[in-house]
Amino acid sequence: MSNALAGASSPYLRQHAGNPVDWLPWGEDALTRAAREDKPLLVSIGYAACHWCHVMARECFADEEIAALMNASFVCVKVDREERPDVDALAMDAVQSMTGQGGWPLHVFLTPEQAPFYGGTYFPPEPRHGSPSWPQVLTAVAGAWDEQREEITEQGARMAARLSGGALLRPTDAPPEAASLHAAQETLRGGFDAVHGGWGGAPKFPAPSVIEFLLRRGETAMSGYTLASMAGGGIYDHVGGGFARYAVDASWTVPHFEKMLSDNALLARTYLHAFQLTGETAWRRVCEETLDWMLRELAMHDGGFASSLDADSEGVEGRFYVWTLAELRTALGTDADEAIAWFGATAEGNFVDPHAPPEPGAPGRNVLEDRGLRPDEETVRRIRARLLEVRERRVRPARDGKRLTAWNALAISALADAGAVLGRADYVGAAQSTAAFVLRRLRDGSGPGRPRLLRSFNDGAARIGAFLEDHALLLEALLHLYEADFEPRWLDEARRLADELLERFADAEHGGFFSTAADAEPLFTRRKELEDQPTPAGGSSAALGLLRLAALTGEHRYEKAAAGQLRLGHELAVRHPGAFGHLLQALDEVLGPRQELAVVGDRSARASLVAVVRERPRPGLVVAAGDGPERGIELLAGRSAPAGAAAAFLCESFRCQAPVHTPDALRRILARDR
Repeated sequence: MSNALAGASSPYLRQHAGNPVDWLPWGEDALTRAAREDKPLLVSIGYAACHWCHVMARECFADEEIAALMNASFVCVKVDREERPDVDALAMDAVQSMTGQGGWPLHVFLTPEQAPFYGGTYFPPEPRHGSPSWPQVLTAVAGAWDEQREEITEQGARMAARLSGGALLRPTDAPPEAASLHAAQETLRGGFDAVHGGWGGAPKFPAPSVIEFLLRRGETAMSGYTLASMAGGGIYDHVGGGFARYAVDASWTVPHFEKMLSDNALLARTYLHAFQLTGETAWRRVCEETLDWMLRELAMHDGGFASSLDADSEGVEGRFYVWTLAELRTALGTDADEAIAWFGATAEGNFVDPHAPPEPGAPGRNVLEDRGLRPDEETVRRIRARLLEVRERRVRPARDGKRLTAWNALAISALADAGAVLGRADYVGAAQSTAAFVLRRLRDGSGPGRPRLLRSFNDGAARIGAFLEDHALLLEALLHLYEADFEPRWLDEARRLADELLERFADAEHGGFFSTAADAEPLFTRRKELEDQPTPAGGSSAALGLLRLAALTGEHRYEKAAAGQLRLGHELAVRHPGAFGHLLQALDEVLGPRQELAVVGDRSARASLVAVVRERPRPGLVVAAGDGPERGIELLAGRSAPAGAAAAFLCESFRCQAPVHTPDALRRILARDR
């Protein structure tokens, strides 16, 4: 038995193909059936690495009686939130406005016209801990649909305005001021967890965009303490590298074990910039270990990076990652005592699976942490290699192999930056091949005009029109890649992508950018997503990318479009900096020193000048390099260097100083002018 999900592109949707629920994917078929049968839509949203999604699937969606209730009263729709962030965002805002809570699995009931009228997250198969059962919810909602239709219709009309998000914002006349960035920084200081690092309590999420904002400002106390706490905690994989999505506690000790491409790409780049700013070699190590994990475990043989690794294996959360003392001793032999001290492992353990029944007398399991007793590097390498070898023999968590444009763009940015700064040609090569994959395989050239960007690739095919975040994050990535290898083709692609972004997503009336394209499938309302979730908000990413593209090309229209986004959101960002880290970076780009550097001449001579730029983070500085005047690169126009030599021109708004020719001279003018 299978339903309509058997042919879906999403591995998450295909996981539900054998359910007795008559699932449909989101789309015209589901909407048409709901209207024809006069039934509400039951939209269930999750993703492949979501533990509680799997739990509810086992408990409820695999149950014949519960499935019969669902099929009788509803048109049942399954959505992969990673493929359809537009549907997910609408549903999440609706459920949060109705219940005050959110999370995944996410369930929302819609009228055939897509108006939400009830929702929630995980529901058990029977009443539990004060929560109604899923069958009770189904029965109550079906009854309300039959008996309270007029009230539901009125609620839907009110909900439309509430779910428009940032689309209701109007630009402010007050320009952003440099003092507002200091105010945002102080607000972050007021909410900082001085004991454990980071912001907020349990569960605790990394905040890479916020930390990036602080690093741009030269702040190393809050940012450094948070980076150290995360890198030392159990949220970081001390055996294989890479970060779990979040910690279930406030101390970063016990993670929710799913590992996402997006989180790791963002965090690797944050640790890289912290290394550049402070010279702390531990940050370089974390960056490289995280990128090496991505290349080892998420790189796909046919191109690009997979989305995630599951939290579960063998049906148990974290089983792949935790260790008993006996397992550590068996694996490590004479190195065991040093490893146990380093990792803080105990006989009692620090991890109890909250979903499994207690096992009296069972050995304690440990999430490994770095307790500050790190052995010498040779011993560390030996311990990690041995534990990784043993762990690889365990049943691995499932991998969601779909490639998302936005998340692969984050990987391109991280690899390009790290490759350039650390002299890792393999990272730059991986960024180049990933960019080539996205530009080749995640485009649809079947219609008129230039090829359109697509969202998701799996099983040899790309599907779903790309959203704002795909365009914006890829724009940023192509610019990072250009500044890593100075190949003009990346800048050419960035300009084409920026033009498409402006044409299809910009709000010409009020400024800023819609999350969905003007010609996309219409939803209940067209939104502007403003907050980082925790990936950068599409509008914030668009603003930052367009600002940097304007600096490289001299085209004012890109800067003007970015300014529209800043006028919409800068006051919100300053008041709520924890949710607007990426927009604050764009504000810093505008309000801080903004400069351009053109490096021309002999390739080997250029390299020594470019290396100076990469010695430290230089926010607000864009760099172009080439043999001389380059096609379409305004910053290089009219620049030249003596034969066999190189010259660097430091400019502001394309007004340039006299060229310098040596690394020391370039270092001096960069220090003086910033």
